[in-house]
Amino acid sequence: MSLTATIVVPTQARPEYLDVALASIVPQARAAHVPVLVVDDGPSAQTRAVALAHHARYVAHDAPRGLNAARNTALDHTGSDLLVFVDDDVRVHPGWLRALVHAASQLPDEVAVLTGPIVPVFEDHALRMCGREGAPLTFLDLGPDDVDAPYAWGANMTIRRSAVQRAGRFDATRPLYGDEAEWQDRVRASGGRIRYIAAAGLDHRRAGDDARLRSLARAAYNRGRASRRHDVFKGTPPALRQELRTLAGCLVHTVRFRCANGIVMAAHSLGRTLEAKDPAPPPATPGVDDFTSGRSGTVGGVGGDALRRLDTLADVRTAVGRAQVRRRAARPSRTSPPKILVLGVDRPPSLMPAALDELRRTRTTDPVFATAPMHPALGKFANLNTQLAAHDLSAFDWLLVLDDDVVLPRHFLDVLVDQATRNSLKLAQPAHRLHSHAAWPLTRRQGGTTRRTSFVEIGPVTLFHRDTFAALLPFPAELQMGWGLDNHWAAIAREKGWAVGVVDAVPIAHTVAPAGAAYDREAALAEAQAFLATRPYLTRDEVRTLG
Repeated sequence: MSLTATIVVPTQARPEYLDVALASIVPQARAAHVPVLVVDDGPSAQTRAVALAHHARYVAHDAPRGLNAARNTALDHTGSDLLVFVDDDVRVHPGWLRALVHAASQLPDEVAVLTGPIVPVFEDHALRMCGREGAPLTFLDLGPDDVDAPYAWGANMTIRRSAVQRAGRFDATRPLYGDEAEWQDRVRASGGRIRYIAAAGLDHRRAGDDARLRSLARAAYNRGRASRRHDVFKGTPPALRQELRTLAGCLVHTVRFRCANGIVMAAHSLGRTLEAKDPAPPPATPGVDDFTSGRSGTVGGVGGDALRRLDTLADVRTAVGRAQVRRRAARPSRTSPPKILVLGVDRPPSLMPAALDELRRTRTTDPVFATAPMHPALGKFANLNTQLAAHDLSAFDWLLVLDDDVVLPRHFLDVLVDQATRNSLKLAQPAHRLHSHAAWPLTRRQGGTTRRTSFVEIGPVTLFHRDTFAALLPFPAELQMGWGLDNHWAAIAREKGWAVGVVDAVPIAHTVAPAGAAYDREAALAEAQAFLATRPYLTRDEVRTLG
């Protein structure tokens, strides 16, 4: 039986990976007279150039819609019997395409999905693994013989169009991770099978910074949250205590076997644990609550106690790296120390005095303190504006806005300003500790020192570079609670090309009370809706870590 086929490569903003993938795929496609389709969930001029350079067909979404939407787009743009899906970060082995097409032509139609070996490859940076656990990257090895498989992962997944006709299209509302599994569950329910073809192998690559431990851990954390959400979707989520036991086991594994992969597994398990404690929010309603995280971000109970212990372990694990950052930040500069205005309102009883004592320990900056008691007749931002008006902002390099309910780590100001300067950040915030009230997951501490993000919060601690003063100051005095203001700042930062980031090296503790505990949530939402109605802002779906 002769079957037609199309190779489909969904991609988003990774032209370097795509170039390597197409360099290995196109020769096999050309020899078999099989077209190659690149679906850009973007669009991106660089991605288009790479696709056309390899003589692949290029189709782009007008805006990101997700991986399953890209797969559905491929269904709409080809009529082939077989759609040979691969990720953009693969390098196919010799004979890969021939093995898949031959197997599909010989197997009955009930074999709806075919896959093959997925070999994890870490380029540029070696990852120390003890060998007791699988690699921290999607892999598949079912042996040297063709056998039925439980799932085919999207890195190497060939489907029959007839299976789509029986089971339906991919669910474009499913988030990344678990996306293909949900469709394959429907395929099996309709009587379909999944077959592993041993000769149809490929490499699943991580290269450059993506192959570094901190990047692998960050990706594993996101996969962990997503995998927990998928378990909830299936109705099979483990109890929080079980997630905590798994997390503890990963940490013990890391120490016992000196296994870097254990850190990545712990990051995955941490993602699952935090998702269990603070589940993903329901879909946002545009203009109503799409500027909120949708999460409480509160910590407490058994899970909160575990997060405290994890913070202690994280402090120990990262102590050497943090010490190096602090020593570098404390080196005398040949230039005059940066001038910093520290702004805050104090509502006793508060933690402000201790925070100010820590800021005064700075060795490399020149802070001026402008904190004052909260005037009850004014909102927070009107109070801050009163203090701003008493100072000439042109005399300052940075503005640090500080709430009165946070605990700062040692060497806080030196490291925060050093990292913001080294990474050319115009807006920055310290990460939250794991045991800290933090509504936005991306603000909790992760591995590494500093991350570029699309968003920073209005509090409890925010650092502004002088380049932002004209656009962001004074604060909108009409705001009492300030929800949505940081989303608006993020849109301005994107428009102006400002770098924005979170500094993980100095995580703060915000544990006195969750954000919004002192005022009415509905009033805060209404205020934000009115404020953002005529202003650009980043939505919940656009708040992410960039690198």
